[in-house]
Amino acid sequence: MNAPRWGIALGLAALGWASAACAQQGVLERIKAGGKLVIAHRESSVPFSYIDPATKKPVGYALDLCLKIAEAAGRKVGVKNVPVEFMQVTPANRITMVEQGKADMECGSTTNNAERREKVAFTIPHFITGARLLVKADSKIDRIEDLMGQKLVSTKGTTPLKAADQANRERLMGITILEAADHARAVEMVEKGEAAAFVMDDVLLYGLAANRPNPAALKVVGKFLTTEPLAIMLPKGDADFKKAADDEMRRLIVSHEINAIYDRWFARPIPPKNTPLNLPVSYLLRDFWKYPTDQVPF
Repeated sequence: MNAPRWGIALGLAALGWASAACAQQGVLERIKAGGKLVIAHRESSVPFSYIDPATKKPVGYALDLCLKIAEAAGRKVGVKNVPVEFMQVTPANRITMVEQGKADMECGSTTNNAERREKVAFTIPHFITGARLLVKADSKIDRIEDLMGQKLVSTKGTTPLKAADQANRERLMGITILEAADHARAVEMVEKGEAAAFVMDDVLLYGLAANRPNPAALKVVGKFLTTEPLAIMLPKGDADFKKAADDEMRRLIVSHEINAIYDRWFARPIPPKNTPLNLPVSYLLRDFWKYPTDQVPF
């Protein structure tokens, strides 16, 4: 005997609601049920998150902060050892991975801006930087205007790339802007003369240059082209998980525990060459941390 059509319809609707409920399960709920937490990391965003060649494992300042958030999320739901899975992402796909729910946190050097907040959420910034230029040590380039008619490279999917493209169009500088798949490739292009400069967050440029075969062959120049509040990226719409992440970041900042984590990656020797970046906390970040918030004016 065939079931009434309305019965089939109700059954299908119930299945649909069940699927939607599963899809909307928050990160904390999943952890409480024994699920894993997926942390996205980068390959060469020194010192925020990158692969240590010696161990082949992801390390970095932002990664340490993400692990602190993972512990806090576990405490929130009564789970002592939250299982963590690492996922390597690129500048081009990092937002998509979080937006689609494939990663729960992206621990790298990602700028919190209005355009990205349409797709994902961010916690309190862990760093404030700005885009400058990496050039050869003997280069006469000192600012973006000096690149007129030359080649400038940046990493695909980054805010410095967009800023450089906009400046180029607005000022009619005739710069040929090239896209690199990752930061390491962009530095290599400058070293090989394939591009006259690499525009990126200055802290990343210092870190990348310090770990090249000949660091003295490169230098960072120019005024800030952008102001970049870097923050951990989270799924949009998961208010409980975001609150847990924000609460932990605020605790780390207010207790000054974050200072020791910062010093580990910016003041002390770090892999792979065990050389320090010697970058103290900037006045911008120090002032921002006086009243830690996820609200940024960009």
